[in-house]
Amino acid sequence: MTRAQQTISFGLLLSSLYLALFLGLIPLSPRVQDEVIPYLPFWVLVSFGAYLLAKLGWGVFTFNDVPQAHKELMEEIALARADLSAKGVDVD
Repeated sequence: MTRAQQTISFGLLLSSLYLALFLGLIPLSPRVQDEVIPYLPFWVLVSFGAYLLAKLGWGVFTFNDVPQAHKELMEEIALARADLSAKGVDVD
């Protein structure tokens, strides 16, 4: 099973569970049924957005902590400059 199939299966499972809760097929207390279940998709969406923002923020925060990638990039730039200079292109 591919990753996409797993994700779709998991999404369908959660959607059917939510639909069963929303329609009252799974008995819950009336307070939970009326005050929590209708707002559950919004809560999930906001939580997912907060998670993605935190992950993005952490990636930006730790961006400069990759000295090996910086070294590789500088070597590739030097190699490209040497290649272009050998072809007669003025690189400065």
